[in-house]
Amino acid sequence: MYEPIRTKSVHRMADDAPDAYPHRSREEELDIQLSGHLAALLAVTDELGDSEAGELIARQVARLRGAPPARHAGLTRSSARSLHQKAHALAGRALVVAASRADTAAAILAAERMDAHTAALANETLVGAP
Repeated sequence: MYEPIRTKSVHRMADDAPDAYPHRSREEELDIQLSGHLAALLAVTDELGDSEAGELIARQVARLRGAPPARHAGLTRSSARSLHQKAHALAGRALVVAASRADTAAAILAAERMDAHTAALANETLVGAP
């Protein structure tokens, strides 16, 4: 009733050739994630004009990547409020990953940046209030 398969399958089993592609450890993956979140936070921090915080973040990115990060050159022309909200979210993501990989220095930096952006958002709200 069924015709037999005459050609070799284009699919392969998951356990075929385990060394066919490079694998990264969990620690390496977390390093990549953390450096990515911190690099994005650095771009927003640079756009906000906070050079002191930018240098602290750049040092952490360089430590994780082994090379200094590219600094943000373009501006998004977003409002300060939206930039602070974005930076707060990025710092929160970095904090979660830093805690997951037990990186105390990055976790402290991320928590400090979250506090700074929370304060900036609170001050902006108070300034605009009647």
